[in-house]
Amino acid sequence: MNLIPSERKCLEILRILKEQREPMGAKRLSELMAEHGFVLSDRAVQYYLRYLDDMGFTEKIGNLGRILTHKGLSETESAMVEERIGFIISKLERLAFRTTFDPTTGTGDVAYNLSIVPDDEAEKLAAAYDEVISAGAGFFSTYKRIDRDPRIPKGSVGFITICSITMDGVFQRNGIPVKMAYGGRLAVTAGKASSFVDLIGYRGTTVDPLQLFISSGLTSIHQLSTTGSGIAVANVREVPIAAREQVEEITAAMRGCGFVLPVAIGSQVLNLPFHPYRLSVVAYSGMNLVGNGLERGCTITTEIGAGNIRFSKVIDTS
Repeated sequence: MNLIPSERKCLEILRILKEQREPMGAKRLSELMAEHGFVLSDRAVQYYLRYLDDMGFTEKIGNLGRILTHKGLSETESAMVEERIGFIISKLERLAFRTTFDPTTGTGDVAYNLSIVPDDEAEKLAAAYDEVISAGAGFFSTYKRIDRDPRIPKGSVGFITICSITMDGVFQRNGIPVKMAYGGRLAVTAGKASSFVDLIGYRGTTVDPLQLFISSGLTSIHQLSTTGSGIAVANVREVPIAAREQVEEITAAMRGCGFVLPVAIGSQVLNLPFHPYRLSVVAYSGMNLVGNGLERGCTITTEIGAGNIRFSKVIDTS
């Protein structure tokens, strides 16, 4: 996208117009830009809009404001894809860096996912979560219900689950280099993981692989939770093989705090390729809880890696 030097400002204007899908004037655009961290006067926004008009990306609709043209929509989607490449892994890496959890004391911050469901579906979702936890196919052994949070609309309930990126943060704080390598569909037979059906690398993707598998209907988590056999989602991390003893000690300490991991660990596990210098650490994702809720018909919206929270707040049942 060949824009003037303030390319990010132009892209943000186009992004807002794409999301709103209605004519917008400079004043309203200026307000929305400020919400996204771009402080521009109405006059400055008008300047950028004239430029975008000249480029054929926007069109003025009388006194109502601007809309995206077909060319503008195409260019915006292309630019947004380029911008989003690597966004998912970068977001997760930031959460890992901010994780301060110490499994030896059970204190510190963990990364979490936030799911929101209508009030009248809360009990159904809780039952779906409980099924996965009972089957041992989640990342952590409990979850937290919340309703007092500005992100939760009136008439809805929030569910906090611990995100598996917490493990990356714990490894890093113990001096272990860790790479979030793949997200995949994991086949489980009679309660035992057998092989990966599909794998997607985290680096270079614009979407979270596990969310993609779940939303596409490519899992059978409810079947797994009730029969012991099905398709769940799991992550594959890679660590130096020299760190094996330390990794095993850390995962054992995390299990003592209620974490469910690992599914497998080794230089060659399941049907993953052999690597002479790196260990694969396979762990179920907390998204299996969400996936079971969706498979049971719950109306859920989920933000993966919604932030960091004190571990004590997640396990507090009050």
